[in-house]
Amino acid sequence: MKTVIIGAQGFVGQRLATQLLADEAAGPLVLIDRIDPAEERQDPRLTTIAGDFADPDLFDTHIAGASTVYLLASILGGAAEANYALARSVNLDATLTLIERLRDLNPETRLVFASTIAVYAKPMPSLVTDATPTGPTMVYGAQKLMMEVAIANFAARGWLDGVSLRLSGVMARDGADARLKSAFMSRVFYAVMRGEDIVLPVHPHSRTWLTSVDTAAANFRHAGQLLSSSLGTARAFTLPALCLSFEELVEALFRRFPESRSKVSYEPEEELVALFGSYPSLATETADHLGFFRDADADALVARSF
Repeated sequence: MKTVIIGAQGFVGQRLATQLLADEAAGPLVLIDRIDPAEERQDPRLTTIAGDFADPDLFDTHIAGASTVYLLASILGGAAEANYALARSVNLDATLTLIERLRDLNPETRLVFASTIAVYAKPMPSLVTDATPTGPTMVYGAQKLMMEVAIANFAARGWLDGVSLRLSGVMARDGADARLKSAFMSRVFYAVMRGEDIVLPVHPHSRTWLTSVDTAAANFRHAGQLLSSSLGTARAFTLPALCLSFEELVEALFRRFPESRSKVSYEPEEELVALFGSYPSLATETADHLGFFRDADADALVARSF
């Protein structure tokens, strides 16, 4: 059975493709992204397409007939704030059109949609659970929540077998897009690895939710394989993540790279502390019950993030 990854050249998409292809029993895999891959993978099961997933011809030729579709493509965070029209065209219009086309063709298609913890209202309570109210303040989070609602509605009507997974900060992308306000969280990994100095715009005790890219990809793969009966009405929930202080993260990085000469200092910026350094405890009951994965501790997260 055919599997499609939309946004396949992104950070999680590349790792997900690697994990899917590692299964010798896996069927055809179609990788779709607007950019060409940095290097071609050599695997007879693989088709790589550079194009826009909103293109009807691309859908008819490469997406139609898939049993599982992973939708990872989106306009993120700061980029969505800076260009609402572009964010709407990708995060809303193209996404809604895709799920409608999948509905019309095969309602049993499993759609795994990449959502975000940015759907939650601020300030958060001292413990976030699956019952915590949503109320996004940023364009990106609001648009993701709109699609969560649409996908859950389609599932309830039997129109599409979709599920939305809320990701925390996924670590650690080398050369993280500077337009992303969260880029410093990935940069610190590579600064310590390379012995470079870095200034973090948060407090040492500021806390955030993190997951490694290996674990994030494994959780998307798991979501693609779950029985519909196991999901039931649980069609949007937060994936497991570690709640760490930046001090704890930096200590784990130096344990991983004990010879590093990097100097990590802190110059807190109020906006970034509020956005990325003020996270409470997290309980992910639905994801835990369904067998999703978590990094065991800060050291495991660091090891699985490169």
